[in-house]
Amino acid sequence: MKIKEVLATEKATKLIDSENTIVIIVDRNTTKSEIKKEIEKALNVKVVKVNTLITPTGDKKAYVKLSPEYKASDVAQKLGLL
Repeated sequence: MKIKEVLATEKATKLIDSENTIVIIVDRNTTKSEIKKEIEKALNVKVVKVNTLITPTGDKKAYVKLSPEYKASDVAQKLGLL
């Protein structure tokens, strides 16, 4: 599995409510399309967009925006974040 962890920082929690977005740390070599497929398969949701960045510590952070018919807060509860 390419997903390492789901972030539960203050900013990540705000994005769940305001942008319908989940923030995850993934393997550095993972592409956006691989992240999208894996999230859709693992969480049974539809992903609209994936933005990625490399953190100063060398981790790859992915911002996964969910389709409006899926609530990021419901997914976060399923993952045990909220």
